[in-house]
Amino acid sequence: MKRLHVSFNVADLERSIAFYENLFGAKPSVVREGYAKWLLEDPRMNFVIEANGGKPGFTHAGIQTESAEELGEVFDRMKQAEAPYLPEGVTTCCYAKSEKSWTMDPDGVAWEAFHTHHQTEAYGRSPDLLQEQAE
Repeated sequence: MKRLHVSFNVADLERSIAFYENLFGAKPSVVREGYAKWLLEDPRMNFVIEANGGKPGFTHAGIQTESAEELGEVFDRMKQAEAPYLPEGVTTCCYAKSEKSWTMDPDGVAWEAFHTHHQTEAYGRSPDLLQEQAE
Protein backbone atom coordinates (compact mmCIF):
# COMPACT_ATOMS: atom_id res chain seq x y z
CA MET A 1 0.00 0.00 0.00
CA LYS A 2 1.24 3.47 -0.84
CA ARG A 3 1.17 6.44 1.55
CA LEU A 4 1.01 10.09 0.51
CA HIS A 5 3.81 12.23 1.99
CA VAL A 6 3.04 15.80 3.02
CA SER A 7 5.75 18.07 4.47
CA PHE A 8 5.43 21.49 6.09
CA ASN A 9 8.04 23.94 7.36
CA VAL A 10 7.11 25.19 10.85
CA ALA A 11 8.30 28.07 13.04
CA ASP A 12 8.10 26.29 16.44
CA LEU A 13 8.64 22.52 16.37
CA GLU A 14 7.37 21.84 19.91
CA ARG A 15 4.15 23.84 19.43
CA SER A 16 3.57 22.15 16.10
CA ILE A 17 4.21 18.67 17.52
CA ALA A 18 1.65 19.38 20.26
CA PHE A 19 -0.90 20.64 17.70
CA TYR A 20 -0.51 17.65 15.35
CA GLU A 21 -0.48 15.10 18.20
CA ASN A 22 -3.84 16.53 19.20
CA LEU A 23 -5.22 16.73 15.65
CA PHE A 24 -4.14 13.19 14.69
CA GLY A 25 -4.68 11.63 18.13
CA ALA A 26 -1.18 10.07 17.89
CA LYS A 27 2.39 10.81 18.89
CA PRO A 28 5.05 11.17 16.19
CA SER A 29 6.78 8.00 14.99
CA VAL A 30 10.12 9.83 14.82
CA VAL A 31 11.35 12.99 16.56
CA ARG A 32 14.81 14.39 15.81
CA GLU A 33 16.42 17.81 16.06
CA GLY A 34 14.25 20.08 13.93
CA TYR A 35 12.16 17.13 12.69
CA ALA A 36 9.08 15.06 13.51
CA LYS A 37 7.32 12.41 11.42
CA TRP A 38 3.97 10.62 11.77
CA LEU A 39 3.41 7.35 9.87
CA LEU A 40 -0.38 7.25 10.00
CA GLU A 41 -2.76 4.59 8.80
CA ASP A 42 -5.78 6.65 9.84
CA PRO A 43 -6.57 9.04 8.20
CA ARG A 44 -5.97 8.00 4.60
CA MET A 45 -5.33 10.93 2.25
CA ASN A 46 -7.76 12.82 -0.02
CA PHE A 47 -5.66 15.00 -2.38
CA VAL A 48 -7.24 17.77 -4.47
CA ILE A 49 -5.96 20.25 -7.05
CA GLU A 50 -7.99 23.26 -8.14
CA ALA A 51 -7.67 25.86 -10.90
CA ASN A 52 -9.87 28.62 -9.53
CA GLY A 53 -7.76 31.73 -10.04
CA GLY A 54 -6.29 31.68 -6.54
CA LYS A 55 -2.60 32.01 -5.69
CA PRO A 56 -0.79 28.79 -6.78
CA GLY A 57 0.55 26.61 -3.98
CA PHE A 58 -0.67 24.85 -0.90
CA THR A 59 -4.11 26.01 0.30
CA HIS A 60 -5.14 23.73 3.19
CA ALA A 61 -5.10 20.22 4.57
CA GLY A 62 -7.92 18.09 5.90
CA ILE A 63 -9.21 14.95 7.50
CA GLN A 64 -12.15 13.29 5.76
CA THR A 65 -14.12 10.86 7.94
CA GLU A 66 -16.32 7.95 6.90
CA SER A 67 -18.97 8.56 9.58
CA ALA A 68 -20.54 11.26 11.72
CA GLU A 69 -19.13 9.50 14.81
CA GLU A 70 -15.56 9.74 13.51
CA LEU A 71 -16.17 13.38 12.61
CA GLY A 72 -17.31 14.12 16.16
CA GLU A 73 -14.05 12.67 17.50
CA VAL A 74 -11.95 14.86 15.20
CA PHE A 75 -14.06 17.93 16.05
CA ASP A 76 -13.43 17.23 19.76
CA ARG A 77 -9.67 17.11 19.18
CA MET A 78 -9.81 20.33 17.16
CA LYS A 79 -11.67 22.06 19.99
CA GLN A 80 -9.09 20.88 22.54
CA ALA A 81 -6.15 22.31 20.59
CA GLU A 82 -4.97 25.77 21.52
CA ALA A 83 -5.98 27.06 18.10
CA PRO A 84 -8.88 28.82 16.38
CA TYR A 85 -11.94 26.65 15.79
CA LEU A 86 -14.51 27.52 13.11
CA PRO A 87 -17.54 25.19 13.00
CA GLU A 88 -18.97 25.57 9.51
CA GLY A 89 -21.77 22.99 9.81
CA VAL A 90 -23.39 21.47 6.72
CA THR A 91 -22.17 23.27 3.62
CA THR A 92 -21.60 22.85 -0.10
CA CYS A 93 -17.97 23.14 -1.11
CA CYS A 94 -15.86 21.47 -3.80
CA TYR A 95 -18.84 19.78 -5.44
CA ALA A 96 -19.94 18.05 -2.25
CA LYS A 97 -22.41 18.58 0.58
CA SER A 98 -20.48 17.99 3.80
CA GLU A 99 -20.47 18.81 7.46
CA LYS A 100 -17.19 20.45 8.39
CA SER A 101 -15.20 22.56 10.79
CA TRP A 102 -11.87 24.35 10.45
CA THR A 103 -8.81 25.10 12.57
CA MET A 104 -5.32 26.52 12.01
CA ASP A 105 -1.98 25.17 13.12
CA PRO A 106 0.50 27.44 14.96
CA ASP A 107 1.89 28.69 11.62
CA GLY A 108 -1.52 29.57 10.14
CA VAL A 109 -2.01 26.46 7.96
CA ALA A 110 -5.76 25.87 7.61
CA TRP A 111 -7.09 22.38 8.41
CA GLU A 112 -10.62 21.14 7.79
CA ALA A 113 -12.37 18.07 9.17
CA PHE A 114 -15.39 16.88 7.21
CA HIS A 115 -17.85 14.11 6.49
CA THR A 116 -19.32 14.13 2.97
CA HIS A 117 -23.04 13.39 2.68
CA HIS A 118 -23.20 13.39 -1.13
CA GLN A 119 -21.68 14.89 -4.28
CA THR A 120 -23.29 17.95 -5.89
CA GLU A 121 -23.16 19.76 -9.22
CA ALA A 122 -22.44 23.08 -7.45
CA TYR A 123 -18.87 23.99 -6.47
CA GLY A 124 -19.91 25.95 -3.38
CA ARG A 125 -17.81 28.45 -1.48
CA SER A 126 -14.78 28.26 0.81
CA PRO A 127 -15.00 29.99 4.19
CA ASP A 128 -13.55 33.48 4.64
CA LEU A 129 -10.55 31.94 6.35
CA LEU A 130 -9.43 30.43 3.02
CA GLN A 131 -10.42 33.46 0.96
CA GLU A 132 -8.03 35.60 3.04
CA GLN A 133 -5.15 33.14 2.47
CA ALA A 134 -5.72 33.16 -1.31
CA GLU A 135 -5.28 36.93 -1.54
